[in-house]
Amino acid sequence: MLELVGVRHRYDGRVVLDIERFTVAPGSGVAIVGPNGSGKSTLLRLLALLERPSEGEVRLDGVVVAGAKAPSAGPAARRRITLVEQRPVLLRGSVRENLEFGLQVRGIRRTDVNRRVASVAARLGITPLLQRRRHELSDGEVQRVAVARALAIEPDVLLLDEPASSADRAAAQTLYRALTEERARRPLAVCLASHQLEDAYRWADDVRALAEGRLSPVTPENLFRVDLPSSGSGELKHVCVGTIEIAAATDKTGPAILAVPPTDIFVSREPLASSARNVFTGRVTRLTHQRPGAVQVTADVGVELVAVVTEEAARDLGLTPGGPVVFSFKASAVRVF
Repeated sequence: MLELVGVRHRYDGRVVLDIERFTVAPGSGVAIVGPNGSGKSTLLRLLALLERPSEGEVRLDGVVVAGAKAPSAGPAARRRITLVEQRPVLLRGSVRENLEFGLQVRGIRRTDVNRRVASVAARLGITPLLQRRRHELSDGEVQRVAVARALAIEPDVLLLDEPASSADRAAAQTLYRALTEERARRPLAVCLASHQLEDAYRWADDVRALAEGRLSPVTPENLFRVDLPSSGSGELKHVCVGTIEIAAATDKTGPAILAVPPTDIFVSREPLASSARNVFTGRVTRLTHQRPGAVQVTADVGVELVAVVTEEAARDLGLTPGGPVVFSFKASAVRVF
């Protein structure tokens, strides 16, 4: 088990991560979600033993391998944990040479090196790229090569920072399928940081939210577990969530998760003429300045929903806690997975 215990980490005296305990169990699939600046990348770097926490400890199977008062982690611990960063760096040479390098320095026999390279390249869909060099690859291809390179050395823990941020949908599905197959084959633990809530909930066993460097007890905004009714193909589905009914355009039936992106919700003071199938009236419960120029509007419309507007729009609408508000969004804006 890999874990952070009593960790407070600082940059230039500013606390960027404050976590009492964070564990990644053997064989688990953990996704970390949260906005930019929430501490996701820092958390992964601490778990990867690339940084030592300002306070607290990093433990591997109960043994302290890094900490403010502990020596630097040894090579045995480092070899068990691999981090693929969002913008990975490839070694000079071909894709094949990148995949072979970690195996060669571990003394793996040539026949096994060839077998592992062929297997991982096929699973990640990069076999046609094996003879190419870095400058001949797209950003998405670089990410897949870096993940393949990490899987080839078979670490106990694989840490991934936004691994599909430059991938198209097909490439992302290939990547997540390869991770699922690897976890089924051996007790690999994967901890992934992502902005994509849909991918996190589809792939991970355990989704955890970070906010301002702390683990949040609140489920990421506008996510609802539902049971979709049966209906004709292409028809709208109407699902009760709390005391409201949300319309979604989907052919899916049965257990599912609805996600409404905060940026796809139109905010007004009164109902407006529009094609939106979902229009809910309620009261503002909270206004949060999430980042410069943007305001997160939380409202009770029969269920709690969160929208994001510009600071100018918030001023023009006169939004205040307790004040009236209308949230509108199209059925096509509701993501179903």
